[in-house]
Amino acid sequence: MEYVITPVAVTTLAVLGTQARFPVQNIYCVGRNYADHAIEMGHDPNREPPFFFMKPAYGILPNQGHMTYPPQSQDVHHEVELVVALATGGQNIPVEAAMDCVYGYGVGIDMTRRDLQAEAKTLSRPWEAGKTFLHAAPCSDLVPLSQTGVIDRGSIWLDINGERRQTGDLQQMIWKIPEVISRLSMLFVLQPGDLIYTGTPAGVGPILRGDEIHASIEGVGELQISVI
Repeated sequence: MEYVITPVAVTTLAVLGTQARFPVQNIYCVGRNYADHAIEMGHDPNREPPFFFMKPAYGILPNQGHMTYPPQSQDVHHEVELVVALATGGQNIPVEAAMDCVYGYGVGIDMTRRDLQAEAKTLSRPWEAGKTFLHAAPCSDLVPLSQTGVIDRGSIWLDINGERRQTGDLQQMIWKIPEVISRLSMLFVLQPGDLIYTGTPAGVGPILRGDEIHASIEGVGELQISVI
């Protein structure tokens, strides 16, 4: 096939323990999916319908990567999250069939230009400027579901320069992974290769140039990045 311009290379993530690569399609993120974080951000933690936003594939930064501090912001925050990678997609997926779509898991960080997000909220504008930039979605190597089994609990934490900043447990999610997949599929056509960042516990806060960030999820793995 002849293209009028050169297509952008496919963004991929490593699969732990193999030479295979996982091709990244779309990145979906779940907002305020832990009660303590909802309270932290000044919102009601009751089980309201989940809401979502997206990031581009170029936001991916792999394990041991160097994150370029994004422009136009002086207040970039970390949000450690369990990442769910999809092997299949579809529309209107029943909750009871949702886990059949899952390829595996990873450790991710939803990086946010909090000052730009806050400005957008004040003006009732979209959040893209706060959530979309180069390296906005660091992610570890993926671990297949066939190796981990279904993960619905386990510690999740993030350290900066050796100091614990976030800690929680996956069982604290308001909306569980099958529910999230099902709800997403009612709104969007899910694709093989999609990633879902499933929300963050309390303790979000700023990162600075020179920081060393270490995140981990029990039974999934670790993610380490440097901010430059």
